[in-house]
Amino acid sequence: MRQVPAEAVSRFLPPDEGGRESAVLMLFAAGEHGPDLLLIERAHSLRDHAGQPAFPGGAVDPGDRDAVDAALREATEEVGLRRDDVDVLANLPTLFIPVTGFVVTPVLAWWHSPSVVSPVDAGEVARVVRVPVRELADPANRVRVRHPSGWIGPAFTVSGLLVWGFTAGLVDILLRLGGWEQEWRPGELRELPAHGAGPTPPAAEGLRAADRE
Repeated sequence: MRQVPAEAVSRFLPPDEGGRESAVLMLFAAGEHGPDLLLIERAHSLRDHAGQPAFPGGAVDPGDRDAVDAALREATEEVGLRRDDVDVLANLPTLFIPVTGFVVTPVLAWWHSPSVVSPVDAGEVARVVRVPVRELADPANRVRVRHPSGWIGPAFTVSGLLVWGFTAGLVDILLRLGGWEQEWRPGELRELPAHGAGPTPPAAEGLRAADRE
């Protein structure tokens, strides 16, 4: 993962100057059904991205040492993760989200001592789930979604969630780079509702996983 070139992940690369630094935590653990990945469902009352599945994460604050520190802090604040239980493995290439101006560093980590986690603030996080990798890789759980703007991208139907957009693009890349990806044919196309769909996700469109679909 440390050797993955940025161009292999996305065609939207950070600008030389500007952009709001942020980070997301892609946390793997050994679960009852093999390796799993931690996801959150954002609160349905939020103004932006209401009800959408995502990785824990957010903007880098002035007190954060770097993107890794920001990702761990956000996970602690959102789901109560104990950072001492986590080994950070690598950062994926930093990506740019043009519609928001965020420069995002995906942080890959291993949860060596999993503990019970849950929403710390119900106003921000509605649910926390550990999704088995084998469910994410199962072709039966893979669909495509169409944004009201006309954008079409990959998605996953797992644990009662519809994972789409930027998060789904990163999951697809993780499956491919981790050797878990199974052959699947894009079939079902789901329409995202106009309410709650948010702006067109150009960063997800720029992810190389979406390019292939």
